[in-house]
Amino acid sequence: SLSAGLDLPGRFLFATLTLMTLVAILVFIEEAVYIYRKIPSSKRSIIIWINAAAPVISTTSCIGMWIPRSTMFTDYTAAIFFAIVIHKFLMMMIKECGGQKVLLRRFENSRFTINTGPCCCCCFCLPRVPITRQTLFWLKLGTFQFAVFRPVLIFLSIVLWTNGNYVLYNLSPKGPALWISCFVGALTLFALWAVGIMFQKVRILLKCKNIIPKFALYQFIVILNHLQTTIINIFATQKIIPCAPPLSSTARGSYIAQQLLIMEMFLITVISRVVYRRKYHDLEPPECAAEEPGDEKQPP
Repeated sequence: SLSAGLDLPGRFLFATLTLMTLVAILVFIEEAVYIYRKIPSSKRSIIIWINAAAPVISTTSCIGMWIPRSTMFTDYTAAIFFAIVIHKFLMMMIKECGGQKVLLRRFENSRFTINTGPCCCCCFCLPRVPITRQTLFWLKLGTFQFAVFRPVLIFLSIVLWTNGNYVLYNLSPKGPALWISCFVGALTLFALWAVGIMFQKVRILLKCKNIIPKFALYQFIVILNHLQTTIINIFATQKIIPCAPPLSSTARGSYIAQQLLIMEMFLITVISRVVYRRKYHDLEPPECAAEEPGDEKQPP
């Protein structure tokens, strides 16, 4: 068994990381109960989904650490869940502005700046796009397509893997892994681009709701779960991370990635509890600014 092959420091490390995962789950459950009691129903499920991202990734990493053969399934489970969270984060920003109709009234004479990361941060010649119902639809479609196509591509990868046609670390042009990875990467960039465009527009308006720390936590999860894991896997496949019998280079790289994610997601779970637990006042309706000083009409 795995525990029998571990020395005393290894067992202590595994026990500590497992305890951190359990604490992260308990912190999330306590936070979900608080959100369910205190947050309006229109925002409740979205905020719970977003807060669940770090504990879910920590849990899947812990399972993959203890059961190495399940790594592919646990990584794909975390990837599917976070694809949905990206769409939920965009919807949360719209909800915090008062909903789509109120957002369109607030920014009826404004424009979206689309030369933002990660796709077009250097394309300064791109025009500013008017904020309309159609442009909001395209932004929501940009994240929704990722939440739909990522699970489909992962299901296809698992089917090919069970048939022996999909090898995760075989990135030759003749294999499907390279093409599926490139397609997933393109979908990811478009989804993150849509979130970035919306954030650039609403960050000043939602500064009172701590949208900048919330966006920073979301960005940390993206970077750590995708970029960090990809870099470690590349180092492992290129033998930069040496093998340590009985673990091969790729298995050792997978262990390192999972252990780092458990510690990082634990910290993000604790910080998210602080950021999302604060009580924020709702924004004033946009028509209040246009009212006369003597108007005694109460805002809805």
